[in-house]
Amino acid sequence: MKVTKIALLLTIIVALNGCQQKEKDITPKTAFNAEAFWGENPWPEIRKKRINKLLPKALRAAGVDCWLVICRENNNDPIADHIGGENAGGTAVFLFYNDGVGFHSLVFSPSGESAALDDLDIHDKVVSVERGTSAVGMAAEFIKEQDFETIAVNSSTSNSMADGLSYTQRQDLEAKLGEFSERLVPSTELVYEWLSIKLPEEVAILRKAAQLTADWQIEAYKQVVPGKSTDADIAKFLKKKMAEYGVTDAWAPDQNPNVNSGPDRGHSHATNKVIMPGDVIQIDFGIKVFDRWCSDIQRFAYVLKEGETEAPKDILHYWESGKAGNRAALAAMKPGVKGVDVDRAQRVLMEEAGSDYVMWSTGHPVGYVAHDVGPNLGGSQASHVRPASQKELKAGMTFAFDGFHAWTLPNGGTKTISVEEMAVVNEDGAEYLIEPQEDLILIASKSFKL
Repeated sequence: MKVTKIALLLTIIVALNGCQQKEKDITPKTAFNAEAFWGENPWPEIRKKRINKLLPKALRAAGVDCWLVICRENNNDPIADHIGGENAGGTAVFLFYNDGVGFHSLVFSPSGESAALDDLDIHDKVVSVERGTSAVGMAAEFIKEQDFETIAVNSSTSNSMADGLSYTQRQDLEAKLGEFSERLVPSTELVYEWLSIKLPEEVAILRKAAQLTADWQIEAYKQVVPGKSTDADIAKFLKKKMAEYGVTDAWAPDQNPNVNSGPDRGHSHATNKVIMPGDVIQIDFGIKVFDRWCSDIQRFAYVLKEGETEAPKDILHYWESGKAGNRAALAAMKPGVKGVDVDRAQRVLMEEAGSDYVMWSTGHPVGYVAHDVGPNLGGSQASHVRPASQKELKAGMTFAFDGFHAWTLPNGGTKTISVEEMAVVNEDGAEYLIEPQEDLILIASKSFKL
C-alpha cells in the first residue's frame, strides 16, 4: 500500500514537472544573436578605402616612391591582411606607388590564387604568375622599368608591423634587384603614417566597442559582494559577457580583464584576492570586435566601509587628482602637438596634487591592437624619450590615455588610480569616444559580515 502511494505520488510529481516543462517550452525566448548585433564585417570595404584614400598620403608623408610587400603561406607578413595578402599560398608580391598619373596598387600573384584575389577588387591590377616563374623577379623587373628612387620594404628595428620581410626573402629580393637594392629603405615611417590614422567608419566602431567595455565594467561592479567576491570572480563575469557578445580579448587573454582591489600589480591577471570594505578597485579591460578593432578602458570603484555614505576625503582627492590629469591630457591633444607634451600636461598636475611617481606613459595609440602604431604619450619624466613620444599627433589618431594619482598604502605597497579613457584627435583638438567616468562607483557593504 505504501509502495503504491509512493509510486502514485512520484507519477503526479513527474506529470506536474512535465506540465511545467511544457509551459516553459512554449514561453518564447529570444537568445542574443551576436552576429545580428554586430552586422556584417565592414573590414573588406574599410580596407579598400584605407588603401586608396590613406596609403597614397602615407607614401608621400614618408617620402617613399614605392612600397613592396612579400606575402606567403604560414609565415606571413604582419601587414598581410591590411593589404589583401592574408590568403597567400605561394609567394606573392604587392606593390603600391604614386606616379604622375596618381596612386596604383599592383600584385604579382601565383596563377592558382590570382583569379580569387582579382575578384576581391582590392587592387588596380593582379598579374598572374605562372608556375616556375618568380613573382619577386617579375616585381623586381617592374621596379627597374619604373626607375623608383626609394623602395620601402618591411625591415624595421622599431616597428614590428613594418618588420615582416625575412632574411632569406631580403637576400632573394636584393639579388634580383641588383644595383637597385641600394635604393631599399625601411618601411617604418610609411607603415607608421598609414596605420596610425583611422577612418571615420573605424572611429565609429571603436566608439561602440568602448561603450560596451565601459557598460560591462559598471555591470560587473554591481556583482560585487564585499567579503565574498574576488577579483577573479569579476574577471569571470566579464569573460562571460565577451562570450555572449561574440567578441575577443584586446590583449593577452590571461590578463584581460585585469581586476585589482589590492596594491598595484601592473599588467597582470586577476587573482583570488577577496574584495573588502575600504578597497579601491581597478578594472582594466578591452575587447576586440570583428577580430580587428580594440578598446581599452578603465573604471574605478570604492567599497564603502560600515557607516560610510561616500568615499573618504583622501580617496576622493586621489580620484579627483587622477581625473584632472586625464582632462588635462585631453585638452593638450591637438594636431601638431608631440606625445611627450601630452604626457607633460598631466604630470604637472600630478606633482601639484602630491602623487607618487608613476612609471607608465600617460597614453598610447589604440585601434588594431591595444598598443597600436602611433605617437606614444609619454617620456616627459623619463631618463630618455622614446622616438614615438617625439611624434606629432594628427587628426584621425585614436588613443587610450590615463590621468594618474599614486599613493603609498599602510603596508608599504603602492596604489594607483589611472583614469583611462579613449579619444580621437580631430582637426582642432580631441574628443572622448564615450562619456568619461566622472565619479567613483560606490559599492555598499551593509550586508558585509566578517
